[in-house]
Order: sequence, then C-alpha cells, then structure tokens
Amino acid sequence: MAVPLWMWGLFAIVVVAGLTVDLLAHRRSHVIGFKEAAWWSAAWVGLAVMFGGLVWAVLGSTAGVEYSTAWLLEKSLSVDNLFVFALIFAYFKVPARYQHRVLFFGVMGALLLRGVLLALGVAVVQQFTVVLFAFAAILLWSAVKLLQGQEDSFDPGSSIGVRLLRKVMPTKDDYVGARFVVREGGRRVATPLLAVVVAVEAADLVFAVDSVPAVLAVSDDAFIVYTSNAFAILGLRALYFLLAGLLDRFHLLSKGLALVLGFIGAKLALEAAHETVSRSVPEIPSLLSLGVVVVVLGTSVALSLVLPQRHAEATLELEGREPERVQG
Repeated sequence: MAVPLWMWGLFAIVVVAGLTVDLLAHRRSHVIGFKEAAWWSAAWVGLAVMFGGLVWAVLGSTAGVEYSTAWLLEKSLSVDNLFVFALIFAYFKVPARYQHRVLFFGVMGALLLRGVLLALGVAVVQQFTVVLFAFAAILLWSAVKLLQGQEDSFDPGSSIGVRLLRKVMPTKDDYVGARFVVREGGRRVATPLLAVVVAVEAADLVFAVDSVPAVLAVSDDAFIVYTSNAFAILGLRALYFLLAGLLDRFHLLSKGLALVLGFIGAKLALEAAHETVSRSVPEIPSLLSLGVVVVVLGTSVALSLVLPQRHAEATLELEGREPERVQG
C-alpha cells in the first residue's frame, strides 16, 4: 500500500515527542508507583489507539485491522519480556529508583533493533515468499514449547551481551548512582547499570525470534509492522511498573499465547502455500485473526484471574502433570 510520507513524519514526531516528555518527566531517579505507571500506560495505549484510528481513516479498514492485530499481538507477547525484566533486576539487584532509566535506554535500543530486523524481514518476505514456511515453523515450534511448559530459561549473567561487555571493558560490582560508566585509575569502567541495559537488549533479541515472524504473519507492509511494534514497545516501561508484583497472577497467559502463536503459524503456512503452491489454498482473513487474538488472550487473562494459580496447579497434579513455574 502507498503510505503518504507525512504519516511517517507524524509517526516520528509522536515517538520523539513522547520519549522527550517521558525523559523529562523522569529526569530525576525515583521509584515509579502504581498511579504514575497507570497514567503513563494509559497515555501510551491512547497514543497507539489514536494512531491506529488514523491508519484506519487514511489507509483503509484492511490496514487498520492489520495494525490493530499486530499491535495487540506484540503487546501480548511483550508480557514475557516483563517476566525477564523482573529476573534481570533481581539478578543484578537493581535499586528501584534506577529501573525506569534502565528500561528507557532498553526501549531505545529495542526500537532500533526491531527496526532493523523488521526491515530485513519485510525485504526477505517480499523477495522470497517461501521463507514464510520457515517463519511458520518457528511460530509453531514456539507454540508447542509454551504448551509443554518448555520456555527457554534466560540467565542474565551469562547472556552473550553481558559476556561481551565484560570482555570489552572492566565492570564494577557496585552501583555509582545512575551512571553507566565511570573513570577509575585513568580508565573507563562500566557500572552494573550498563550491564543491566545490555542484558535487557540481549533479552529483546531473544524475544524477537518469535515476535518478528508473528507480526510479519499479520502484514508485510513496513509501515504497519514497524509502527505497531514501536507503539507496543514504547508502553513496556509503564506496563512493567503497572504490573510489577501482579505478573504471577497471569499464569494461564502463556497457554493463551501458545494458542495464538499456533494460530498465527497456521495462518502464515496457509498464506505461503497460497502464494507458492496453489491459489486454491484458503487464506485466513485479517479480521478473523484479530478476533481470534482478542478472544483467546482475553479468555486466558480472565481465567487466570478467576482460577487462582494454586487451583490451577492442583488441577494439573490431578491430571498427572507437573505444575509449571513462572519465571521471575
């Protein structure tokens, strides 16, 4: 689809303005409370929804549905990131007042990284449609692992990013306020805060393996996939502080995500077969995809709240299965 240049410009202005206001509002390190996190979450969600309305009005209903589906899918998948954030903060014993600063720079890096990965993904898909089969396989394998409770563990201290940082420059054991680098004995030394940012970026790279194929299954338009991803990522910081301490309550969300990934993987496989094998192979409409994502995720969240985890674990034990343990 032909996207007017002014829409790219407007998107850039909204993102830069939002990040600037966010940075100025949190220029002094402090603990983010529930009320503040709720206001910021509402602001980022509001911006995403308004931008989606603009996409719908300017580019049409198909683009609007694709944007909404991609944003909701990425927003849901990013909940896994929140568990890993909690794990990283606990591992490095990050003081609460510095956590927003870490996530701010982590999000900045994620925006750049996702931009590169999505641009490469769109280019590859448009040139080699057959690669969609590989993306479908990745999503279906991820769905199976989630259903079986075989989520990949993440060790912040041994992640490749942290190991590379320690090889490039020495790292202190103690925090020095909100500083990332200090000078000691005439040389630059990294503080643990820089290691935390690197660990967050490494975690996002791992999660991109699932999220990039998933969003490309919804749309192969660079504008749709990047703007939807960007708005989902921008709200991650506020969402983390909003849900901190409540993450364990969504114990069935991983099952819902597994079903969604499986559905999106099947959708992608059908699309690839339609393009490369036979036009008679049916495709799943975008509006149906949006409906499935909303219903499945909404149901999994509702059941998580209605069915306490202890009850869920007891049910699993009666079925002869070990209860899964939520990371973080």
